[in-house]
Amino acid sequence: MRQIGEIIEGHPLFHVPSTSTVRDAARAMSERNIGAIAVLDSGKLVGIFSERDVLTRIVAEGRNAEETRVGSVMTKDIIVAAPADDINDALQKMHECNCRHLPVVQGGNLVGMISIRDLLRVDDDANRAKATFLRELVTYSPDYET
Repeated sequence: MRQIGEIIEGHPLFHVPSTSTVRDAARAMSERNIGAIAVLDSGKLVGIFSERDVLTRIVAEGRNAEETRVGSVMTKDIIVAAPADDINDALQKMHECNCRHLPVVQGGNLVGMISIRDLLRVDDDANRAKATFLRELVTYSPDYET
């Protein structure tokens, strides 16, 4: 089973300060095609800002994205993953907190972000490899009945 650290290796880490406006954070997320962004203050993880936060705390409440600061609408009670966690650990954490993104923290420092899409991609690759193996096994197996 692959570990989270292997999956995030080489992936860029994006973050904004809690003083950023919602518009700036949303623009950064849109430009990078990501659904959530870490919120750091003085290098410390203080929250996560996601598409769901935009929908429920900005749009639904009629707030102004130009004036609202990320720190006032971000998710503060965050669940994190460790680089040594395996895929099932991360999926279980996502299921328990009903979220699609987990910050990855090691030694108190943010080292990455993992999304449900990342985990499903790994699972999909593994299933494709199994299917290919089974197809070749069936296709190229000798006929023992003759």
